Amino acid sequence: MAIAEAGLSLAILLLLFRLWRGPTAWDRLLAYNSASNRAVLILAVVSVASGEPVFLDVAITYAALSFLGVVILSRFLEREGGFR
Repeated sequence: MAIAEAGLSLAILLLLFRLWRGPTAWDRLLAYNSASNRAVLILAVVSVASGEPVFLDVAITYAALSFLGVVILSRFLEREGGFR
């Protein structure tokens, strides 16, 4: 399980680099979404490894909030920051 956690953590670090250096706002949004998905996977792995089901509840809540954030940000970027 430690290998899976280390691999996912490395993937998050690489995605954070893309989030910081992304050439466009859409690249940054995709990097944020991917990093959030990896964080949910880490929580799920920790839940299975430790036998604590509460981490799955946290992972589901985090995934739902992350999805909502991506939808809101993509809607904002689609309008190019303007108001309708």
